Amino acid sequence: MFGSIYIGLSGLNAYSRGLEQVSNNVSNLNTSGFRASTVSFQNFYGSGSEGGLSHSSGSPGAGNGVGIAAPRLDFTAGQLRQTSNDLDLAIDGAGFLVLLDGDRQLYTRTGSFEVDPQGFVVLSGTKYRLATLDSSGRPVSLSIDQSRTNAPIATTAIKFSDNLSSSATDAVTVKDMTVYDKAGGSHKWTAKFEKVTSSGSGSTAGALDWTMTVTDEKGATVATKSLKFIGSVVDPSNAKIDVEDSANGFSVSFDFSSVQSFSAGAVSTLRAASIDGHGVGTLTTVSVNSAGHLELAYSNEQKADLGAVALADFRNPQGLKEQDAGIFTYTRTDQLALLSSGDPRVGQVKSKRLEASNVDLSKQFGDLILIQRGFQASSQIVSVSNDMIQQLFGIRGQG
Repeated sequence: MFGSIYIGLSGLNAYSRGLEQVSNNVSNLNTSGFRASTVSFQNFYGSGSEGGLSHSSGSPGAGNGVGIAAPRLDFTAGQLRQTSNDLDLAIDGAGFLVLLDGDRQLYTRTGSFEVDPQGFVVLSGTKYRLATLDSSGRPVSLSIDQSRTNAPIATTAIKFSDNLSSSATDAVTVKDMTVYDKAGGSHKWTAKFEKVTSSGSGSTAGALDWTMTVTDEKGATVATKSLKFIGSVVDPSNAKIDVEDSANGFSVSFDFSSVQSFSAGAVSTLRAASIDGHGVGTLTTVSVNSAGHLELAYSNEQKADLGAVALADFRNPQGLKEQDAGIFTYTRTDQLALLSSGDPRVGQVKSKRLEASNVDLSKQFGDLILIQRGFQASSQIVSVSNDMIQQLFGIRGQG
């Protein structure tokens, strides 16, 4: 009968610990990236101990109580919730973000990241750096301090398109063409086209010549060139015209290969379709783009790619050990693969997203009722065993 008390006490201890586990799941209902643990119990057979209580085997084939089994994490994905922070990251898939703490690798499903004073992207409130993959596929941490400024690139080409009307009587003007010199200085150019001839003879029959005058924002003439058409098509030998700005030390090629000259009355649709080059840019945002790469955006509308965010795929996810703040450790580094976003084994990195907890509240409340009933039944075993012992002690008095 004393053995029955110990068995009943093992149940009280196991269900108390199960209640702790359910309580932890429920209390983390709104914790980003939290992984619920599954509550399960296991029987004891033979001699052993649980909760400081020793018990030995009784009659052959009899069990000796119950204990709580090692928790198993539920890796079912939680809901991805929209945020406004570019560096709120989550994964639509089974992978884990990789964090670097010196030579140690840590893992997390989601998190709010920020740029620390040294320029590294770190998990907010920690020193853990977000890992990207280098050219060899190894995880590295990058500082953006060397990339806070985007160097200028001088304009080298302007490509024109559409129609320069052959029947236009007035000058055709293309305004506000922003070009950049080698130092990143910007200049506003205007190209004015004035018709010179509308006829020719011999090999130049049907030729149409225009005088192109390029001026800057101060009204100073940068260059004067001749543009020629053969019929409605630009003269191939004249399709590209170099305009040199000697005052600022750079040259721009005007490309007219896509321009045509049809009769359209006084209406010309000639325009500058594209202009290369840009000025100096300062860093405006740090984010992760749709391809899962860490990306810098600058005030000059340029972008810089710092590499793919590293994602981890585990052969045995149950080997992960949960730490504080949704962080996991994994000791078997030979059983994981580091991949980039888009691989079906890990899924895609999502910016401006945080993954919600995967706690199923209805399941937890169901477990709570079962644990409560199990604890109640175990307490009854202890109570009945105690009553039987009391009756045994009372036999002496009845003699």
